[in-house]
Amino acid sequence: MGDKEKQLKIYSLSSNFPLAEKIANYLGMELGKRSVNRFADGEVAINIEESIRGDDVYIIQSTSRPTNDNIMEMLIMIDALRRASADRITAVIPYYGYARQDRKARSREPITAKLVANLITTAGADRVIALDLHAAQIQGFFDIPVDHLLGAPLLASWFVERGLKGDDVVVVSPDHGGATRARKLAEFLESPIAIVDKRRPKPNVSEVMGIIGNVEGKKAILIDDMIDTAGTIVNAAQALKDAGATEVYASGTHGIFSEPAIERIENSVIKTMVVTDSIYLPEEKRIDKIELMSVSELIGQAIERVHQNRSVSPLFYNKFKNKQEYKFDDF
Repeated sequence: MGDKEKQLKIYSLSSNFPLAEKIANYLGMELGKRSVNRFADGEVAINIEESIRGDDVYIIQSTSRPTNDNIMEMLIMIDALRRASADRITAVIPYYGYARQDRKARSREPITAKLVANLITTAGADRVIALDLHAAQIQGFFDIPVDHLLGAPLLASWFVERGLKGDDVVVVSPDHGGATRARKLAEFLESPIAIVDKRRPKPNVSEVMGIIGNVEGKKAILIDDMIDTAGTIVNAAQALKDAGATEVYASGTHGIFSEPAIERIENSVIKTMVVTDSIYLPEEKRIDKIELMSVSELIGQAIERVHQNRSVSPLFYNKFKNKQEYKFDDF
């Protein structure tokens, strides 16, 4: 008997099954068979219903609401795969929860982003594929390889296709911390940048103090990594409009949309909010102002390249070619 060929297997847990299906369809395969159940007291019970011995396995799970349940599901699944003798286990995390707690901002605070990284590593993951971490240094919280995919090129494609680029457009960061992200989008759109100067007196509350840069007479595009209660982005949009911007668009990789985000966006001056499907957006939150872009092709290509031991770095430098189509170019 020869050695079993190492197969690519993809499993979805509960957080974002539609995205996992799109990724599997892109790769021309079906999702792996598993069952996820709950005991009467809420404990998670997982069973893998096929052999994965010696296989290269990928788990698709965003750690979005319910955050703690989804983290536990992923940890238990990783443990089950390790005990079933998978050759390599990769946690594919389109949205990484607890990422905002990445440092001690005040005395006696935890660094929860590091704690979650420790849990994933200790459970038995060999690798992580993540999308737009709240802070890039979170990659260093893991003692295993991390492939950090970027959402800005994908979001840029939406604006490029609609002619929103060049000097008539200004890309705006809603705070100082997002300036690098805004600059990345501005490079794709060949546009200048501006920064909203804000202060945050407490979590999920922000106050606009001023705007650094010229927005008067321009179409403004706000970009952030996550939109939670939408207070920051809506306040920034109003400040831009008050400063003379002709139109205000908003974009973010992760549409968390905790209450009252949808109501705030609906009643805001924002013309269109562009987000990815890294977090599942239920039908009742899909208002006309929100446009969804899928990250399935980006993540699918990353999985394919990791499985084939090829470089993932070409996915960080996507180019627009041929009628402004979005292309993944290899080197």
